[in-house]
Amino acid sequence: MDTVDIRIRKALPEDVPVLRRLIEASVRELQVQDYTPAQMEGALESVFGVDSQLIADGSYLVAEARIAYAVSDSEIISEGKKSGSEWTIAGCGGWSKRKTLYGGDRWTGREDSLLDPRRDAAKIRAFFIHPAWARRGVGSKILEACETAAREAGFTSYEMGATLTGAKLFGAKGYFAVEKIEVPLKNGLSLPVIHMTKRA
Repeated sequence: MDTVDIRIRKALPEDVPVLRRLIEASVRELQVQDYTPAQMEGALESVFGVDSQLIADGSYLVAEARIAYAVSDSEIISEGKKSGSEWTIAGCGGWSKRKTLYGGDRWTGREDSLLDPRRDAAKIRAFFIHPAWARRGVGSKILEACETAAREAGFTSYEMGATLTGAKLFGAKGYFAVEKIEVPLKNGLSLPVIHMTKRA
């Protein structure tokens, strides 16, 4: 049976065009059970998106994935087969040492002042998985890497503004819902997200 190889690396400025397309696909396909089309489009216009500050801080990650084909050494030698397909960006997500809880570059409610790890929670931010790689462990790998990096930076707790879609994964990973937040959108609607927390 084929398996999935996943590797995590820091996002680079040159990844931004790919990440923008990935975020749009993720929202429009994976959030249809939780948000209306108008909410998704409004969120893509003002809330969801790449946060270039996270990339500059070195705390935004991408998961690259590939299918690892189950072939034997003899097949590789005799038929010239490779042991896996090409790597592709399958998801993204990050953590932050800044006060902003959610929102990409176009979000006006940003607060980029630094947190104090001794009393503040690191922010888990901007998780999006490409629909082709959903439910294959990509989000879990990114989250694990984010929590590890934040812990190494001295943080002892994490918090996030999770989408209704993402809250299912985060709840399974030990995050607790604190309150529901209604994020105002430019089109006059609001986007419900869940403020969630977890101890390191």
